[in-house]
Amino acid sequence: MAINKPKNRLSAQAYIDGVLSGNRVILSRAITIVESNLESDKALAKTIIQAILSASGHSMRIGITGVPGVGKSTFIEAFGKHLITQGHKVAILSIDPSSQRSKGSILGDKTRMEALSTLESAYIRPSASGDTLGGVANKTAESMLLCEAAGYDIILIETVGVGQSETAVHGMTDFFLLLMLAGAGDELQGIKRGIMEMADMLVINKADGDNIKKSALACQQYKNALHVFPESDSGWTPVVTTASSTTNTGIDAIWNAITQYKQLTTNNGYFIENRNQQQIRWMYNTINNELKQLFYGSKDMAEQLTELEQKITSSKIAPIKAAQDMIEAFKKRYE
Repeated sequence: MAINKPKNRLSAQAYIDGVLSGNRVILSRAITIVESNLESDKALAKTIIQAILSASGHSMRIGITGVPGVGKSTFIEAFGKHLITQGHKVAILSIDPSSQRSKGSILGDKTRMEALSTLESAYIRPSASGDTLGGVANKTAESMLLCEAAGYDIILIETVGVGQSETAVHGMTDFFLLLMLAGAGDELQGIKRGIMEMADMLVINKADGDNIKKSALACQQYKNALHVFPESDSGWTPVVTTASSTTNTGIDAIWNAITQYKQLTTNNGYFIENRNQQQIRWMYNTINNELKQLFYGSKDMAEQLTELEQKITSSKIAPIKAAQDMIEAFKKRYE
């Protein structure tokens, strides 16, 4: 059966040429293709990604996360503007939370980073997180490759917020930056140890005005806490510092530390080894996603699931037996 494709799609070569020439309009349209769930777009996306692969991989990939209200967007705007003054081209892949009820998303980062979005050397792409674990859009990795092929040498990935699944963004970036706030009471309360262990840098944000002393105290507390963590595989000692996005205080020091990290991990071989392992995990993640879509996307499987749900709720079959029956039925389709 022929697969219908949208009328406004360009040829694969037009997307490839547009991305490689740095055309931001074509880049946005190519990312839309990558994010699409249409079968025709999936095939087109694979062709585009394969063609631009050799032009990608030459950026510094930085993951930025933090609790809601920590000022991620404001920080990224200040940080992005600083990087551009240093001669860099910056792409921001900002993942907005999706409603689990309506599946809708605010996608408001271009308005929150208004000054940055007007700069020629900046590209901001908000995407809905959907159902993807950790708030990272399912196709963020592919979007990152497209941005690199379009000439952006620094990729900033802003996540929804702190959660157990932030390993998703950690698993696709070179450097993981955790934004924190100074507040009353125990500064370490509510912060999962796993998140802090992943961080290459902790930044106490909003360190300005009356908050300067609190931020300095919080900074020292986090430094003390990090001493009990095991040594990183990268050989890097996590940095804890303070910053203010509104006064641009500490922004340059953050970039200097990231540059030092890149030099250290390049020299000791960790940088490329980490990238290689990420590529392998990416393959397995893609396989898992494709199998999941193959299983749940089948009409007859969906009908069987509906029947089994009714049997489960009426105690006619145990959930574990129902699951096994579905798996056996799925396997028979491909025997």
